[in-house]
Amino acid sequence: MKVMFLGDIVGRSGREAVIEEVPRLRAQLGLDFIVANGENATHGFGISPKNCEELFEAGVDVITGGNHSWDRAEILPFIDEEPRLLRPANFPKGTPGRGVGLFETRDGARVLVINVMCRLFMELLDNPFDVLESALPVATPSESGFDFVLVDMHGEATSEKYGIGHYCDGRASLVVGTHTHVPTADAHVLENGTGYQTDAGMCGDYDSVIGMQKEASLGRFLNQLPKPRMQPAEGDATVCGTVVETDPKTGLAAKILPIRVGGRLSRAWPV
Repeated sequence: MKVMFLGDIVGRSGREAVIEEVPRLRAQLGLDFIVANGENATHGFGISPKNCEELFEAGVDVITGGNHSWDRAEILPFIDEEPRLLRPANFPKGTPGRGVGLFETRDGARVLVINVMCRLFMELLDNPFDVLESALPVATPSESGFDFVLVDMHGEATSEKYGIGHYCDGRASLVVGTHTHVPTADAHVLENGTGYQTDAGMCGDYDSVIGMQKEASLGRFLNQLPKPRMQPAEGDATVCGTVVETDPKTGLAAKILPIRVGGRLSRAWPV
């Protein structure tokens, strides 16, 4: 299988770039499945049902979330009804929505997607390692009846993300980080066959402060005032993510390569 994961979609610029690029990337790269983190997709904070539907229509198969999953009140009833929209699985019991989903590709392959949120420098949710132990296969993906197992770890600390990567090694096809909005240069296959990247980066305008307009962001650093409200930057977006090809015998990663197209960042193409 060949699966693409796209990092945090930020604002209109990021949405429009993803909507434009996804159909082309699916065709050119022969992608079987596409997952994107969408927790900043609507005005930089949360995601609306309308924007979810636009991304699904463009070809995104599953949307994951993070600490901004609840920023828009209208998402609460929608997330209970839409299985393709996930939020971190380690939110407390009774939280709307779900953090783990089993999906089928157009060819009938089985893809397990797990969304967790880290705890260092983040909200203190349930332990993500406990959630992963319950949700992950006990053996390789193929031995457990899956064709691909993907973990989106939404978090701040590189050390915690690497810990999660090694914890999942051999049981997941891909463990990839979101939240920091900066693509890391460490995409590689771990010792036991799991593809890993600390952060996929964002799909947004990099002439910004992690996707937000520079002026308001700088003002907060200079004078410590919380106003004005930050707004997403609206220049040309770079679509950032990673592409994994699996070994059909195991469902583990045979190859992992970054992808960056458009906008200001240097181009990376997964070949």
